[in-house]
Amino acid sequence: MTERGKVFQRIYYGWFIVFIGGLGIFFSGPGQTYSNSAFIDQYIQEFGWSRTEVSSLYSTATLIAGLTMMFVGRFIDRYGQRFMMVTVGTVFALACFFNSMVSNMFMLAIGFFLVRLLGQGTMSLIPNTLTAQWFVKKRGRAFSFMTLGSFASAMLFPIINTWIIETWDWQMAWRFWGVALLIVFVPFALFGVRNRPEEMGLEPDGSQSDDGESTEPAAGTVLPEAKEDWTLKEAMRTWAFWGILISVGIPAMINTGITFHIISIFDTNGLSPAIAAMVLSLMAFAGIPVSFVSGFITERIPTNYLLASVFFIEIIFLLMLLVTKNVMMAVLFGIVWGAANGLERIGMNVIWPDYFGRKYVGSINGVGMTMVVIGSSLGPLPFGAGFDIFHNYTPVLLASLAFPVIGILCAVSAKRPDKAKLNAH
Repeated sequence: MTERGKVFQRIYYGWFIVFIGGLGIFFSGPGQTYSNSAFIDQYIQEFGWSRTEVSSLYSTATLIAGLTMMFVGRFIDRYGQRFMMVTVGTVFALACFFNSMVSNMFMLAIGFFLVRLLGQGTMSLIPNTLTAQWFVKKRGRAFSFMTLGSFASAMLFPIINTWIIETWDWQMAWRFWGVALLIVFVPFALFGVRNRPEEMGLEPDGSQSDDGESTEPAAGTVLPEAKEDWTLKEAMRTWAFWGILISVGIPAMINTGITFHIISIFDTNGLSPAIAAMVLSLMAFAGIPVSFVSGFITERIPTNYLLASVFFIEIIFLLMLLVTKNVMMAVLFGIVWGAANGLERIGMNVIWPDYFGRKYVGSINGVGMTMVVIGSSLGPLPFGAGFDIFHNYTPVLLASLAFPVIGILCAVSAKRPDKAKLNAH
C-alpha cells in the first residue's frame, strides 16, 4: 500500500472532495437567479430600464450561455475538474468585478452572460461531474451532502446581497463576491481537488485496490465500471437521454420564472417584498432535509421515478401560487417549493452518471446543463410579458401547468438503457 493510500485509508478523501464540490456550488451563487433578483430593481431604478427590457436581456444572455455549456462539458473531460475549477473560479471573480461596473444595457448583457455561463452553468456542472467520479454505490448520499452547499447558497445570498446593497450599494455586493471567490474558493480548488480516486491509489466509494497502488488505467483500457460507460453519441441514440434532457429543462424554466419575478408575483397577491425574500430563504431551508433523504432514496429506487415525483409536486405548488395571498399560504408554498427543489437537485444530478457511467460524464452532463440553462433562459420572459399583457400572473401560471405533465410522461418512460441491446441493433 502506498503511503498516500495509508493516510486516506480510514477517512476516504472523496468526502473532502464532496466538501469542495459543495463549496463550488455555494459559490455558483453570483450567477444564480436567487442572487441576481436582488439587483434587478436596482438596475431599473438607477438606469430607468423597464422590467421587460431587463428580463429580455437576462433571458437572452442565459440562452447564449446555455448553448455554450456543451463545450464546457468537453473541456472538463479533456482538462479535468481541478484545472477547470481553478480557471473558472478565477475568471468568475473577474466577471463579478465587471458586473460592479455596469453602466449601460450592453455591459449588463455581457455581465449577465458571464455570470450565467460561469456561475449557474459551469460552477454547478464541475462539482457534479467531480463527485460522480469519486462515488458509485454511495453516489446518492454523496450528492446529498454536496447539495447542502446549494441550499446554503440559496438561503444566504439573498440576505447578504440585500444587506450589502442597503448598507453600501449594489456595486459593493458584486465586488464582495469577487473577492470571496479569489480568497476562499480558488485556493481550495487548487490545493484540494483531485480529479479521480485512481490518482490517489483509491477506488470509488473508498475501496482500496488490492495492492494499494493506483488503479489508473493504462492507455486503451477502461475504468472499473466500463461496461456502463457511454459516449455522448451512444447516449444520444437512446430515448432515456432525451427523456431525461426534457425532464431537467422543465424545472429550470419554471423555477427561474417564479424566482425572477417573485417580488412582483407576491405584490399582485398583496404580499410584501420582505415576505417574498422570506419565502426564498424558506424554500432553500425546507429543501435541505428532502435533499438529504432523497440522496439515500436514489440508492434504492429507480432515479427516473424520483424525477417524476418532482413534477407532481410542481403541479401542486403552481396551483398554490395562484391562491397565496397571506403569510400562512406563503409559508406553505415555500415549504412545498423547497421539497420539489430538494428532490430535483439530487435526482437530476445523479441520473446522468447512474445511466451512462463516469468516463464521459462531463460531455453528457454538459448537455444536460445546457438544457438547464436554456430552460432558465425561457422562464423570466413569459412571466414578464404575461404580466405586461394581463396585469397579473394567473394566465402564465395556468399555462405553466402543461410542462410538469410533460415532465411526468418523459421521466416515467426514461428507463435505464441497455448498451448490449443498443449495440445489437
